[in-house]
Amino acid sequence: MERIVITGTGTVNPIGLSVKESWESATHAVSGVGPITQFPTDEYLVKIACEVKNFNPENYMDPKEVRRRDRYEHFSAAAVKEALEQSGLQVTEKNAGRIGLVISAAIGGLQSLEEAIFTVRDSSPRRVSPFLIPMLMPNGASGLAGIDHGIKGPSISVASACASGADGIGTAWMMLRNGTIDAALAGASEAPICRAGVAAFDRVGAMSRRNDDYSMTPQPFDKNRDGLVMGEGAAVLVLETESHAKARGANILAELAGYAATADAFHITAPHETGAGGARAIQLALESAKINVDEVGYISAHGTGTSLNDLSETKAVKAAFGAQAYQTPISSTKSMTGHMMGATGALEAIFCINAIREGLLPPTAHYQTPDPDCDLDYIPNTAREKEIDVAISNAFGFGGHNAVLVIRRYG
Repeated sequence: MERIVITGTGTVNPIGLSVKESWESATHAVSGVGPITQFPTDEYLVKIACEVKNFNPENYMDPKEVRRRDRYEHFSAAAVKEALEQSGLQVTEKNAGRIGLVISAAIGGLQSLEEAIFTVRDSSPRRVSPFLIPMLMPNGASGLAGIDHGIKGPSISVASACASGADGIGTAWMMLRNGTIDAALAGASEAPICRAGVAAFDRVGAMSRRNDDYSMTPQPFDKNRDGLVMGEGAAVLVLETESHAKARGANILAELAGYAATADAFHITAPHETGAGGARAIQLALESAKINVDEVGYISAHGTGTSLNDLSETKAVKAAFGAQAYQTPISSTKSMTGHMMGATGALEAIFCINAIREGLLPPTAHYQTPDPDCDLDYIPNTAREKEIDVAISNAFGFGGHNAVLVIRRYG
């Protein structure tokens, strides 16, 4: 079966408006956390988030289109543009039907939906935007990318909570391996930082409330972790079959060597306490890539900073890796980007690519106090130089969704 390679990457997120800027920030432990600016937080117990900063959607589309799209669709357009430019993939009438789109969202246009509800309540239903449906639907990012760039292959959006981005990439990987398409843009975008989004995640008990001293939150795997910090942004990869990439002389960044997904079948929000579902996803992903645990040089953790998730993920890694778990560096870049919901798994896949290419592993920021129950090598606070050939990226979501990507040096 043909190998699947990565030829382009793009992102906007709380620590950068490009892959280069984001990688520089991630490897220097730059935090994206700050006070929420998108709505008044006087009555909120959570007043902090990881917002995308200095982003102007008019740099990526006509002002008229800006008004017709949700913020999450602004982000996806920017990430798609950067990924396509890096890949050098030209969309033509001849190949348009052989290029797929799997740009996912766990939530979609929540901000636009919230604004419409306020409009109905405070004004009139006749004042709701006629563009509301395409602004709120989770498949909007994929649909608009097709319109923007003339891409006519399968266009899909995967919704599997915080595993959506990784599952979207995995879905594209499967279509490429099956011969359905020759290339794909895959990833995810989210913009959940609004009144309802913040309130809902706080009510479920997932959010950090360190509003006055947010310089040390979130704290994945730390004994004193107190929850996630909500983030926003997008990340997109260009995937191709090896033969297609070689035929057009593309610069191949890495190989997407494996993917697997499982379900906990346990609880709608909490991960299984044993980490069994996550462990099985890791094992199946490595099997799909024909890679042994001792070949994995780095694990990009889901690592949200919640008590339950970090403990469950630590157990999952131990169950999948055995004694090798203690020899394999693992870190959570959510300690800097915050939790971008469905989009984070796609961004973390990009960080895995860069870790392989640069020989540098991003740290877990804000790590201070070891937790005896989370006792792996979490690369605390400072990036680590290490030449690696294989990295895996974990993405575990509400509903018991587990997705794992295996990324390998190309050669």
